[in-house]
Amino acid sequence: MTDSETGAVRAAHGRARRGGKRERLVEAAVRVFHEQGVEKTTLADIARVADVPVGNVYYYFKTKDRLVEAAVQAHRDGLTALTGRLEALPGPADRLKALIGGWVEERERAARYGCPFGTLATELDKRDDGPDLAAGEVMRALIDWVEGQFGELGRPDARGLAVELVAAYQGMSVLTHTLRDPAIMTAQGERLTSWIDGIAHP
Repeated sequence: MTDSETGAVRAAHGRARRGGKRERLVEAAVRVFHEQGVEKTTLADIARVADVPVGNVYYYFKTKDRLVEAAVQAHRDGLTALTGRLEALPGPADRLKALIGGWVEERERAARYGCPFGTLATELDKRDDGPDLAAGEVMRALIDWVEGQFGELGRPDARGLAVELVAAYQGMSVLTHTLRDPAIMTAQGERLTSWIDGIAHP
């Protein structure tokens, strides 16, 4: 998913940090899965970051897979919160450029760990036990929202443009992470912003 969405996830979870253990565990799962990947992460890792005794984890999540499902849902909730805030902007081009700006703001984190949701979705795609399908739905929801913005701009090819934009983000995120170079995200973000301006004002 998007780095800007992760900002929304972190904001929501910043509030959850003051809440209960379950919320702290989900917040920690989102963070640790991003930084370490699902396979390398143990329940003990998540418990430590959440500041929850490892024995208490099983009260809320019987297996790591249940935490994976909760992390995917947290990304979906973060996307919903993000797009809700973007909808307050005056027009679709402004919303799309704000989305891109959010990606660029998270460039340092992307350089270290990659796209928070894209890396998770890619890892889960190697499985066939359910979370991969849920991850696909989150990515589809992002594309659907972007399509709606291009549709408001009057573009008959809105779906194709939406896929192009999300694919461009995932590509620049991979390059930023692989080369450990945040400047790639900055430069590509500027190109995408200019692209949106060209579509909005042909």
